[in-house]
Amino acid sequence: PVTSSGRFVRLGTASMLAEPGGPFIALERLDLRKYAGRPGLSRALLDYAVYVEHNMKRALELAALATQGAEFADWWWKARLGKCYYQLGLLRDAEKQLKSSLGNQDMITTTLELAKVYLRLDQPNTALEQYTAALQAHPGDAGLLLGIARVYDALGDGDRALQFYKNVLYYDASNVEAIACLAASHFYTDQPEIALRYYRRLLQMGVTNTELWTNMGLCCFYASQYDMCLGCFERALQLADDSNAADVWYNLSHVAIGIGDMGLAWQCARVAVALDPGHAEALTNLGVLEGRKGGDDAARAHYRQAQAAGGHTFEPFFNGALCAFKRGDFQESFDLAARALEAFPGHTESGELMRQLKSQFTML
Repeated sequence: PVTSSGRFVRLGTASMLAEPGGPFIALERLDLRKYAGRPGLSRALLDYAVYVEHNMKRALELAALATQGAEFADWWWKARLGKCYYQLGLLRDAEKQLKSSLGNQDMITTTLELAKVYLRLDQPNTALEQYTAALQAHPGDAGLLLGIARVYDALGDGDRALQFYKNVLYYDASNVEAIACLAASHFYTDQPEIALRYYRRLLQMGVTNTELWTNMGLCCFYASQYDMCLGCFERALQLADDSNAADVWYNLSHVAIGIGDMGLAWQCARVAVALDPGHAEALTNLGVLEGRKGGDDAARAHYRQAQAAGGHTFEPFFNGALCAFKRGDFQESFDLAARALEAFPGHTESGELMRQLKSQFTML
């Protein structure tokens, strides 16, 4: 019959038909061999599978079929194969495909993906070699310079990372990440006035969020620009949501401590803990404030909560060790001081407390 061909067309397009409340394209129902031979459609379909549905297995299947169809000579498909392998945790396979892609076509995006693979393999020096080699072919590329800066930052070499962030701004004066990192570096090296200039630059570029206004408030406070400090924090609280409101109140508690208003500091820390009961830093501040008021039991309770919530911080362990040392519980003090040194091996006060405890044990 004449309509029989229409029936087969409808069967073929049913897999591309969106269902109400379902995915835009039902990837599991597609015959990928059919689409792998159509270059334009297959590339759009693969990007949909990777970036929208996050279905890496089907994306990998489509990329493998299309790579075979291109006779293993298309760099784009090899790069997407590497990306799929990376997302699936098959790092050595990803490395192989990305290197093959670079052999066909030298692309910056492929180099960045390959460097990510090496970082996941815990090979930062190899990643740096990839970035450096790519910079020789593409001098001044901001993405490559940022990659090098991030690696040095992760390795703890802040000075070299800072130099590369400056190089990024030499080629791209509006790079948000580089400006923010330079501002943070100046703030932590006791230069809040210079950090404030960088943050104001971000504000002029149209970046406005809770973190930026909070950082500006802290810079204003430590630069003694008290008239602007609270205004920045008010703006930060207006933009805050449940994910970062506790951090704003925690920083406000530090400002209150700095101006000597311990009542306001206690209230800010309580609000931070109410918004996020697992906020270890705010719990530690509450413990310190309770200890200053003579509430040793309440202080120890807050320290215990902070220790349970934030094993990455050393302050609650050190403060708890100090409280235990003062009341004569040397064994608990020793255990907590050891935990503090485990979290921060270079903490001088914890090391000094540990030496005093060892001398006490020797006398016993």
